[in-house]
Amino acid sequence: MYNKNNIFTRIIRRQLSITKVYEGNSILAFLDIHPVGLTHIFIPLKGKYIDFTDFIKKASGDDIQNYFNKIIDIIRELGLKENGYRLKPNKGRLPEQSVSHFYPHIIGGRKLTELIG
Repeated sequence: MYNKNNIFTRIIRRQLSITKVYEGNSILAFLDIHPVGLTHIFIPLKGKYIDFTDFIKKASGDDIQNYFNKIIDIIRELGLKENGYRLKPNKGRLPEQSVSHFYPHIIGGRKLTELIG
């Protein structure tokens, strides 16, 4: 069940401060306050999607394509394309999705082999 008062909706409504990397009509990208890489960005959608599956099932093809194209743009702008990055969504309790909102991470800027999550 979607919680309309989760941390990401509160950030989107400007109730919590962030360091914004990008904002458009349907997407917000901002720095993680506890980064695991030199670059660690959250990229939640502004829509009410619980997780990756929910997003793929409910969003239009154009919305899905636009979202992932914008992620590619952000990766390029952050200079992560050359050395690589990790694009990581979580889904469910076992992989520790802590908030029921679709919010993938872009992580890069250092070797990530010791990081599973």
